[in-house]
Amino acid sequence: VEKNLKLEEKITMLQQQNEELRARIEQNTVITRQLSEENANLQEYVEKEVEEKKKLSRTNEELLWKLQEGDAVSPVKLPPAPSTAFYRCSSGNSSPAKVRTLRR
Repeated sequence: VEKNLKLEEKITMLQQQNEELRARIEQNTVITRQLSEENANLQEYVEKEVEEKKKLSRTNEELLWKLQEGDAVSPVKLPPAPSTAFYRCSSGNSSPAKVRTLRR
């Protein structure tokens, strides 16, 4: 009888451990699904970014080619560079400060 009681206690303890492990497995399954979904979303995002980078690279190459060829059909006009002047600070600092002047 005493041996049966000890075995029943052990069975109860093992059943509790089994239930705890099943609950952990279920939690891990949920987390695994979430991580898999997030991973798929991130992979999709990376693929879109790679495609956008390729597109920008092609556009950049095309623009560089047009600049080198001097495309007569659609000339590229660059705005004139803004002029800059050096002024001394009135606060007694003797170092020149670079100041952008506005064109009118």
